[in-house]
Amino acid sequence: MSKNLLLIFTRNPELGKVKTRLAKGIGDQNALEIYKMLLEHTRDVATEADCIKRVGYSVKVRDNDIWNTSIFEKFKQEGQDLGDRMYNAFHQAFVDGYTNVLIIGSDLYDLQIDHIHQAFTALENNDAVIGPAQDGGYYLLGMSILIKEVFYNKDWGNDSVYQDTIKDLSTKKIYTLETLNDIDVASDLKPYPIFKKYLD
Repeated sequence: MSKNLLLIFTRNPELGKVKTRLAKGIGDQNALEIYKMLLEHTRDVATEADCIKRVGYSVKVRDNDIWNTSIFEKFKQEGQDLGDRMYNAFHQAFVDGYTNVLIIGSDLYDLQIDHIHQAFTALENNDAVIGPAQDGGYYLLGMSILIKEVFYNKDWGNDSVYQDTIKDLSTKKIYTLETLNDIDVASDLKPYPIFKKYLD
């Protein structure tokens, strides 16, 4: 069994229920289209990763969707808020015997396979690895030991999440990846020609 596990947290792609901040700038239908593109990009990157992969659904596990069950294990996220759901997924991963665990979201068009490989390599010699996002959050979090405090007492969605997480990791050995842009609002689309039509 691979000792490395990649967790991917997704929202069920339903009109009006995904990318709500993005939708304020470009409309619900466009936001849903973009989210589906981001899901496909995340799937394509994750498929290349040499590890076990688990997709966590926000509402309900779907069969016959873009996540092929021959490649991705599926589960429903459990918990009161994002931190609680991430903690439960990490806890289960360590219970299941994995030694290096990463989590990514599904709204990062800049994510490449090299970021995942770099993160797993870093966990060979570090307690944690983190990928900061330009909006003050993070796009990737990894651990070789379970550090519970990282998942609690956070204002999720606030621009202080990354800094608050770094404080929780201050006594640990951590590795920081490059900062990337995740897509939350319409202005985040500007660097990408593929999304230009949604801004016209």
